[in-house]
Amino acid sequence: MSDCSTIRASAPGSIMLMGEHAVLRGARAIACAVDSYIHLTLIPREDRQVSIQSALGAYSATLDQLPESDDLSFVVTAIRHWAGQLPAGLDLRIESEFSHTVGLGSSAAVVAALTVALDRFAGTDMSREQQFDAALRVIHAVQNGRGSGTDLAASLYGGLIAYRVEPRELRPLQGLPPLSLWYVGYKMKTPAVLALVEQRSQRFPMLYAGLDRLMADCCAQAEAAIDSSDWDALGELMNIYQGLMDALGVNDANLSELIYRLRAEQGNRGAKISGSGLGDCVVVLGQKAPDNLAYQQIPVAVSARGAVVEL
Repeated sequence: MSDCSTIRASAPGSIMLMGEHAVLRGARAIACAVDSYIHLTLIPREDRQVSIQSALGAYSATLDQLPESDDLSFVVTAIRHWAGQLPAGLDLRIESEFSHTVGLGSSAAVVAALTVALDRFAGTDMSREQQFDAALRVIHAVQNGRGSGTDLAASLYGGLIAYRVEPRELRPLQGLPPLSLWYVGYKMKTPAVLALVEQRSQRFPMLYAGLDRLMADCCAQAEAAIDSSDWDALGELMNIYQGLMDALGVNDANLSELIYRLRAEQGNRGAKISGSGLGDCVVVLGQKAPDNLAYQQIPVAVSARGAVVEL
């Protein structure tokens, strides 16, 4: 265990640039950490009590009995997974620079920050890959095994990455031109969207398998475009991928309006849904904003920094 009385940790939010849905079936996804962070402060106790303070709610229990919490499910599940290795209870305060309602991967970011903090508190000295495995187990426990871990990888490692689930690959990529992000005003939870796509795919399995292959090819070409700094090609590929997301059934009228308004602005090279779809955010390769657009713009820039712990 650390001999310091307070452990502070932070992790960046993240956005998906390419690879939504297809990453679950073998494609490489492209994601990046962004310069909006989750911060937490962990203070060890002399007893086995656990106290959590967050904008999402408060929680109190002991390491020996950690009942579930709907509002703090990721946090409580993470502590439950670590309980046997922790030397004592803890007071935990969580603060966020962004709302959990927008698509910046808040759940993955808080699990990333908490994992590096608990690793330090327990004195387990995990490698980054071991931290990733531990954090992904937490996410899967909450989401009934669903989730690729792409947003988690971006939050833990930072920067712009290409990521594959199995066999696991994580490759840092060079930077991007400026991006912009727009929130449509609502979102469906990712597990619910994934379940809906699974249900629909059972009706036309060959067609959906074909969409997966096209998405995988699109991601591979986008990765090559980034490597060669071909930003016009990357923008075109983002638009193509958006068409595949539409065919997958995760687009809606408001997202379409937002995407086409943003694409129409001179200087914006491409625009697509960022995340699982049926709400949430649109990512734009460019920063031109239309007049009188009735949606929220979220300031973002790529962050090179991943999850870090400070004593």
